[in-house]
Amino acid sequence: MTLAQNLGAIIAQEKGLVFSSFDENIAWKIGCMLHERAVTETLPLAIDIRFFDRQLFFAATHGVVADNHDWVRRKARTVQRFLCSSYRVAHELALEETNIEQRYFLSPVEYAACGGGFPITIRNVGVIGSVVVSGLPDRRDHELVVDALCDALGKARADFLLPT
Repeated sequence: MTLAQNLGAIIAQEKGLVFSSFDENIAWKIGCMLHERAVTETLPLAIDIRFFDRQLFFAATHGVVADNHDWVRRKARTVQRFLCSSYRVAHELALEETNIEQRYFLSPVEYAACGGGFPITIRNVGVIGSVVVSGLPDRRDHELVVDALCDALGKARADFLLPT
């Protein structure tokens, strides 16, 4: 797997995991799915789902530390700023051999280019919020969110896997 191959798959995920509508009930459903999976698999996970103007869902499982809350905040800001997944931003920066501070003059204290933040996109509207998790390695955080979105949208997870 190369960075470019991964980036292509991430962009395909973003294009394919689009809602026709999104509200507090859908946020709750996705949040509960993520929480249940974290509990079942004993994963330390902070989960945040939000419209850009307000939080809709938050939960944390055993093992989450204060830093995870900060990572969630920074990943959510990255999704809002770039209107794409934080993992995509990480891959784009890696391909350019730079970082978020050098490329965009953004503080890494406020933005995180790493896996775990994914845009909530509504068809014919655009990106209106984010689903963010923190607690695992970048790729795994990203994959958990993608899995939950696949389940919520009734799409096959196998169609949205990253290259191995």
